[in-house]
Amino acid sequence: MHEAPTSGLKPFSPGIQPIRWLLPIVGFTVLAVVLLAPLSLHPAGLARLDGDGQFSIWNIAWVAHALTTDPLNVWNANIFYPSRMTLAYSEANLMAGLLAAPIYALSHNPFLALNLVLIASFVLSALAMFALVSYLTGDQRAGAISAVAFAFCPFVFAHLAHIQLLMTAGLPLSLLYFHKLSDAPSVRRGIALGLALAAQTYACAYYGIFAVLLIGFSTLLFAALRRDLNHRAYWTAIAVAAIVSAAVVAPLALVYARFSSETGFARPIEQARLYSANPGSYIASAAYAHAWLLSMAGKWREVLFPGLVATIFGLAGSAIAFRRPRQSPVAVLYVTVGVVALWASFGPDAGLYRLLHETVPGFTFLRAPVRFGLIVQLALSVLTGLAIANLLRRRARPAIWVTLILAIAVVESFKPLRFLPAPAVDPVYRTLAKLPPGGVLELPLYSRRFAFLRTKYMLASTAHWKPIVGGYSDYMPGRAIALEGVLGGFPTRESLDQVAHDGVRYAVVHRADYPQDQREQLDERLREFKTEIRPLDQSADLALYEVLTPAPPPNSSTVVQ
Repeated sequence: MHEAPTSGLKPFSPGIQPIRWLLPIVGFTVLAVVLLAPLSLHPAGLARLDGDGQFSIWNIAWVAHALTTDPLNVWNANIFYPSRMTLAYSEANLMAGLLAAPIYALSHNPFLALNLVLIASFVLSALAMFALVSYLTGDQRAGAISAVAFAFCPFVFAHLAHIQLLMTAGLPLSLLYFHKLSDAPSVRRGIALGLALAAQTYACAYYGIFAVLLIGFSTLLFAALRRDLNHRAYWTAIAVAAIVSAAVVAPLALVYARFSSETGFARPIEQARLYSANPGSYIASAAYAHAWLLSMAGKWREVLFPGLVATIFGLAGSAIAFRRPRQSPVAVLYVTVGVVALWASFGPDAGLYRLLHETVPGFTFLRAPVRFGLIVQLALSVLTGLAIANLLRRRARPAIWVTLILAIAVVESFKPLRFLPAPAVDPVYRTLAKLPPGGVLELPLYSRRFAFLRTKYMLASTAHWKPIVGGYSDYMPGRAIALEGVLGGFPTRESLDQVAHDGVRYAVVHRADYPQDQREQLDERLREFKTEIRPLDQSADLALYEVLTPAPPPNSSTVVQ
């Protein structure tokens, strides 16, 4: 069947001339390296070392480690020991971990593994948006500008510590396959669309839900707007996409369904108010070129400014939908998507998010309406491509216009980036890595209120991969919370019996992290129980002990089961 793009322009066929991809791949890679410097220049030695940054490093390293050593136990992450299926306590990041697996297998460097995937996420996102807009407009120049506007927008730069929020490529990729399917419906294209949706879900559950909503909405709108659709073939292909996507995502969905049923975990809609956009959010940006806007943003909650190029040309592209809506279903689609996403981003008080929360399966896992701002960015980026393609067709010297607009888009993406040197592995952890299996208790054990401080223990565990008692995640298991008071005072009679019962064999003490008065009490307890905790190694910062306490009898009343 002949393809007729819904934009009415000559199609761009990515698969026909592979050489067409060389320049975009090289160009977007170079741009990512430049904009992500100095991280991109020293990927093995720099990192974000705040709580979320350390969590992401551990998460990607764990998935990469598990996939290359024991893939059947990937869900049994080495946190909250002895609990199981602990990877499901937060975003699993299976796709990012899969991409990092060969890097980690060769280097065993968790910083390098994460950082190379981080850089690749920008390149893949740009390539996906480039392919989408090039297909819709038949113009690679418009595709390149849209790609920069989307992949290097302020929102993603504000979330360099959250690898899952950088995995955006599946959104434009799913839309690309949807448009190809709607132009020439077939089972093959239905399969491609289903796989794209599934890939996005494995990359980021948030964006997976967004992608399903996007394609569902687009399916209904195109059925209403496009009179040239072969509806029988169209609906058949869409059904194939739905079946394929559901089948591929089923293992992931079953894990989280089991987790939800066993723990009762769900995010109340009231919590979403804390993570909703406000008008100032759409003015806020940390880029150098946007600094003058911050004074107008007021008390903004998130960085959502789409950029000057995306805003100006996106609004210009929106005008196409109002001038000739029947001839421009693509423009109508993305204007509508942008408006609806904007509405949803303002959270439950605006109404739409509340409706989605109550009706869409899986929505109770979400808590941040503000992330719908990325869909606003996506819509504006596509509309930007439509406007630029239209502009270039009417200009005598299009190369000058392309160079100027692309230069503005690149320049306004620059923002100050600060990273810290990756910490060296303490000798104590190297010793621990060589010891027999057993759980590890790291001290001090921070309370639930300060649980994010435990991410340094999670990051340190990448040196030995033994299971650790503590941890940090979106969900904190009740047993771990209940044991905070018991284990926090280690060593005591009660805590020694508990760790022996749980199979915790080692304790790593960060003595300098205790306040002075608690440090003295710690030293007293270490002397009191010196026959039950044997020193194994010590460095300037850490002390490693082996717990020798015999396990208490089954059903002992002195331990938490």
